[in-house]
Amino acid sequence: MPATTVPDILALPRVPLPDTTVLSQRPVRSVTTAPSGVEGEGFPVRRAFAGVSTKDLDPFIHMDQMGEVDYAPGEPRGTPWHPHRGFETVTYLIDGIFEHADSNGGGGTITNGDTQWMTAGSGILHIEAPPEHLVVSGGLFHGIQLWVNLPSANKWDPPHYQGIKGRETALLASDDGGALLRVIAGEVAGHAGPGSTFTPITLVHATLNAGAELTLPWRPDFNALVYVLAGQGTAGTEARPVHTGQLALYGPGDVLSLAAARQQDSHTPNLEVLILGGRPIREPVAQYGPFVMNTEAELKQAVEDYRAGRLGVIPAEHLPHTTTGDATGDTVSGEQEEPHGRHRRSADQHRDSGPQAAGRHRGPQL
Repeated sequence: MPATTVPDILALPRVPLPDTTVLSQRPVRSVTTAPSGVEGEGFPVRRAFAGVSTKDLDPFIHMDQMGEVDYAPGEPRGTPWHPHRGFETVTYLIDGIFEHADSNGGGGTITNGDTQWMTAGSGILHIEAPPEHLVVSGGLFHGIQLWVNLPSANKWDPPHYQGIKGRETALLASDDGGALLRVIAGEVAGHAGPGSTFTPITLVHATLNAGAELTLPWRPDFNALVYVLAGQGTAGTEARPVHTGQLALYGPGDVLSLAAARQQDSHTPNLEVLILGGRPIREPVAQYGPFVMNTEAELKQAVEDYRAGRLGVIPAEHLPHTTTGDATGDTVSGEQEEPHGRHRRSADQHRDSGPQAAGRHRGPQL
C-alpha cells in the first residue's frame, strides 16, 4: 500500500498526546461491516457507510473502498460519463493510476497518494478511468471515493476541480513515531491539509505499525469515523475489535483513539485507516443516484436539467471514447456513482465573504 511514504518517520512533526485529564475520550458507538458491490464498468467496491444513518454520517453521504484488486491485462475498469449535482466528490488513490475529465474543463491524472476533489455544485458531467496503457498491462488498483454534502446555499455554486498531489499532503508522526498521518483535508494538531471545501471536514489516511497506538485531538463539533482499509486492531479506549472493511463510529468528545494489533498477516503488515469527520450541516437530504439535494422537487429538476443538457456536455475530444448515452453523458440511475477531490482550510478561518464565497472554508496554503 504505497500511498505517500517517508524514508524517516521520526523526522516528521509529531502530534502531541492530548491531555485526557482535561479532554474527554470519544466512545465507540458502533462497528459496521461494509458489504461488497460493483461500481462503474465493473470494479469491485466495499460500501463503507452501509448500515449507518444519514444523521450520524452528516456531512458525508457515501463512501466506497475501491479494490484492493490486482487486475490482469485488459481488466482495469472505470466509469462511463455521468452527472452530479449538489455535493463534492473525492477520489483518493492509494495504488494505481486514474484519469479524470469533466464537462467544466477540469481533470488530470492521479496516482499513489494523489487526490481529486471535485465540487459538482450546480451540475457537471465527468468520467474516471484507468489510462490505456494500464488497461493493456493490468496492475494494482486501490482507492477511496467519498461524497461530501454541500449546504443548501452552495448547491448551486459553479463546479470546481482541484488536483492534490500526494507530496502536498501534510505528513505527521504520532507522539511515539509509531504511526504516519497523511492530512489530506482539514487540520490535525495545527497542521492543515492542502484541500479546500465548502463544508468543514478533516480527512486523514493513517498507517499504524503493528502494536502501535494512535490518540488524536478531534474537534468536538465534528463527527468522527474510522474506516479500516487494511489490517486489524481496536477502536476506542474500550478496544472494540476492527478489521479490513469495517467502520467505527465514535460518539461525542475531544479525543479519538485506536490501536493496531501486534500480529498482522504477511499481506498487510500494518493497520491502514481512513479517519474522517466534519461539521454536520443538519439540513434535509434528498438523494437520487448522482444527485444530492434538499427536496424531491430539486431532485426532479436535476433529472430534467440533465436530460435537457443543462448540466454540461462531454468535451468533443472525449466523444470517441463514450460507449453509452450521448453528448450529455450516461443514463441517470438510482444507484450510487463515485466521488472526487478538493479541500484545504483551517477550521477557525471559515467566513462568509459574499455570495460566491458563502460557506467556503479555506486554510493556509501549503
